[in-house]
Amino acid sequence: MNKRTLLLITLLTAGTCWFAAQAEDTNNVAATSAAPADATPKPDPAGTATGASSDAQDAAGNHFVGSEPTPLSADDKKDATKVKTYEDAKKAYADYLAQVKVEPLAVKLSDSVGHNRVAINFMWTLVTGFLVMFMQAGFALVETGLCRAKNSGHTMSMNFMIYPMGMLGFYLCGFAFMFGGLGPIGTMGNYGGLNGEWTINLFGKPFGLLGHKGFLLQGVGYDTAAFALFLFQMVFMDTTATIPTGAAAERWKFSAFMIYGCCIGTIMYPIFGNWVWGGGWLSQLGTNFGLGHGHVDFAGSTVVHMQGGVIALIFAWLIGPRYGKYDATGKLVHPILAHNIPFVMLGTFILAFGWFGFNPGSSLAGTDLRISVIAVNTMLASATGALAATLWMWWVRSKKPDPSMMCNGMLAGLVAITAPCAFVSAGGASIIGLIAGIIVVESVFFWDRIGIDDCVGAISVHGVNGAWGCLSIGLFADGTYGDGWNGVSGTVRGLFYGGGMSQFWAELIGVTTCFVTLSIVSIVVYQLAEKLVGNRVDKDVEIEGLDVPEMGVPGYSGMVLDKQSETPMPRGEHYVPRASVAAAAKV
Repeated sequence: MNKRTLLLITLLTAGTCWFAAQAEDTNNVAATSAAPADATPKPDPAGTATGASSDAQDAAGNHFVGSEPTPLSADDKKDATKVKTYEDAKKAYADYLAQVKVEPLAVKLSDSVGHNRVAINFMWTLVTGFLVMFMQAGFALVETGLCRAKNSGHTMSMNFMIYPMGMLGFYLCGFAFMFGGLGPIGTMGNYGGLNGEWTINLFGKPFGLLGHKGFLLQGVGYDTAAFALFLFQMVFMDTTATIPTGAAAERWKFSAFMIYGCCIGTIMYPIFGNWVWGGGWLSQLGTNFGLGHGHVDFAGSTVVHMQGGVIALIFAWLIGPRYGKYDATGKLVHPILAHNIPFVMLGTFILAFGWFGFNPGSSLAGTDLRISVIAVNTMLASATGALAATLWMWWVRSKKPDPSMMCNGMLAGLVAITAPCAFVSAGGASIIGLIAGIIVVESVFFWDRIGIDDCVGAISVHGVNGAWGCLSIGLFADGTYGDGWNGVSGTVRGLFYGGGMSQFWAELIGVTTCFVTLSIVSIVVYQLAEKLVGNRVDKDVEIEGLDVPEMGVPGYSGMVLDKQSETPMPRGEHYVPRASVAAAAKV
């Protein structure tokens, strides 16, 4: 890494730390002597005050501990329905107070029940987060296997280094931008300290744009619930971050990649994430404009996968195809083959295993028994996606059951089911995966045909099928789950189950917003790296392989690689390596 890149990363880090520290001064939980009494929810870094009687509830979600209803206004008293509701709530509260006098020990025990319920949710969220973290190994194997042997060390290094780079960026400010205005974390004791959202008013409605509390996990961010949420959401961000490393592999400078690594967790990922999961404007399309339950994405088909896919598309487009794959007219003449199919298939199974953390874990609640439906739907979509891609390649496209496309079909099914996994039946999940398996094959051929060289099919797997997964909610959501989602009463219901087009339009708006927003942000980040260090390696380095010139060591030591045969040469061309590249390779 050159000095200019190192200086840029240092300045970005220092500047972000300063900004975060300044922001924390405005949301410090300690009240000053001149300020009025602080009503901000107090964080619980020890965890001893998290989970109490108010969190104890039965299987249907009815709370054991009653609360006094808010008195009706004069206008509300004219509404017979509201009056009846108020009287019922008042009677229930009176019954609760009477029961407290009879059984005071039960009230004390309910504190333990509530704490244990929250503890179960904590444990579930953390363990599933650990599963998602292990998916990084799967991505590394898939991407490295689909690339050439001479670039294996470089591709593995990007998959490795994006984990700490993305994590630190998310810790500095990304988490605060994304979840700083979330409000109460319902499944984890209802901690409400992350309640700062920058909003604007349009059409008489509030549009949440970005959070501004919880920087560096200090102040209101120093709470056990916030920390559990951070871990789970950080590994989701890391999934997005690693997707472009496969699309732009085999010609991307490591220094340019590091600049991207600084940007992805800090600002690229959190913007759209806030709009969907952090209480932002896309989540409020239902309450503000009556569009279903707003943009619904249970586990990240758009927030995670489509974001990564769009970044991959922009980077692959701007950096250009690998040398030798296309001729001077742009015609595809030399497909570049994977060097290690067993890596790809092993990595795919690791990813499929980790997806059982990805999707069921997004409930953030081990006490939500819908997780069994989510897990089975995830399995079925992966199976139908793999089968559809295999048969489509075998019978329609190449007359052979391509192993790499089997894997991409399984991953496409998993990506597509990620958003609707909680809202569809087993049959719906199977259909969604089946369609995804066909889409991914046709998408790979499409991008190749128009000159977008995606080494691993990331655009098709994550971008295209991320969009399909979210749109499928508006079609296949069966109305058995999601009551109150995004503040809208009733369950989530799609077109095929009597819900009309309302939910579909909300999903379409979200998908379109994701594409436009991430395209713009990606172009800015790419051009920033281009001005500072340049994004693409020299042709000599690309042909020789990036391992030694970029990383200093070969990925496979002690093996003699026929590197020139791995790079197809346009007709009439031959290559003589520069002395500097040849010397580096010899060393």
